Amino acid sequence: MANKPSPSPTWDEYVSELGRNLQRARISSGLSQEQVAYRSHLSRYTYQKLESGIARPGAPANPTLRTLVTVARILAVEVSQILPAAAPDLPEP
Repeated sequence: MANKPSPSPTWDEYVSELGRNLQRARISSGLSQEQVAYRSHLSRYTYQKLESGIARPGAPANPTLRTLVTVARILAVEVSQILPAAAPDLPEP
């Protein structure tokens, strides 16, 4: 029996995994959420929402590329290290 390819994650699943990756990188770096937020010029609340993958109740996070690059720099990792491996399943434009 052939293996079926794994389905692409939804955007919600993608940003949830992104948040877990951010949290792992932050913990590895020895920084608190507050320290990462301050150094990234984000509010602590905004950074917490990135790690949770939720922007507001019922809405997934949608960080800008600038935010991801800045946070990755603060965490001393490449952006590719915090992005999930599987691309999200997005609707056609």
